[in-house]
Amino acid sequence: MSDEGFDRREEAAFAASVAIITGGTSGVGLATAHRLAQAGVRRILLVGRDAERGARAVESVSAHGADAVFHAADITSAADAHSAVTAAVDRWGRVDILVNSTNGIGRPTLLFRMETEDLLPTVVTQIAGAMHMTHAARPIMAEQESGVVVNIASDAAKSPTPGEAAIGAAMAAIVMFSRTAAMELKRNGIRVNVVTPSLITGTGGYDRIQTDEFSAKLFGKAVPAARLGLVSADDMAELITFLCSPRSGKLTGQAISLNGGISAY
Repeated sequence: MSDEGFDRREEAAFAASVAIITGGTSGVGLATAHRLAQAGVRRILLVGRDAERGARAVESVSAHGADAVFHAADITSAADAHSAVTAAVDRWGRVDILVNSTNGIGRPTLLFRMETEDLLPTVVTQIAGAMHMTHAARPIMAEQESGVVVNIASDAAKSPTPGEAAIGAAMAAIVMFSRTAAMELKRNGIRVNVVTPSLITGTGGYDRIQTDEFSAKLFGKAVPAARLGLVSADDMAELITFLCSPRSGKLTGQAISLNGGISAY
């Protein structure tokens, strides 16, 4: 198929699509909303917890011609996750794209400095959103016999890193959950993939790392290894948009590292 043919196919698919983006009011989520709107997605639900930030995000995404709507929800709650999917279906009648960009990654902390009772909440907080939202969207996508889910984890899922015992466990859980969901849901025409970045500049997570002495020292060693350049939120958005498009129609169950060359898996 020619590039022009691919362009027409992508434009038609995106023009008919409804997208839900969790964490859609800042960072990677907001950058993805902008990129999807630029690519032709006209119906986008931005999910977050801060209404003021949500209003600003809606205004900026709407500038690309999209019908962007903010939905307040804490998707670590199963009920809130279902409310977000219901909001999209009530407004537009379907859900075609789900991007989960919220996993609550905190600062790395060495295991001996963590309290025992903090371990499980650290893991659950980070994995709950992707699991809840994927499960909530599944019936709608299955009925349509089509859909795309992109979950965001991190390279901590693949590489043991000091200070990330609990974080790495959570990220690995997101990856395996997504890969297994991909195998289960392919019969329904649903694709599920994961993006596993390392450092992402211009995001709240990056800023938190830089202001913490241990984290800054830990990840400072990784920066020189990113010989292709540190990844930005816009870089993430480009990859996510590709994974949501017909161009990646045969791609599912994959965990793709986007890290500028910090490591290879």
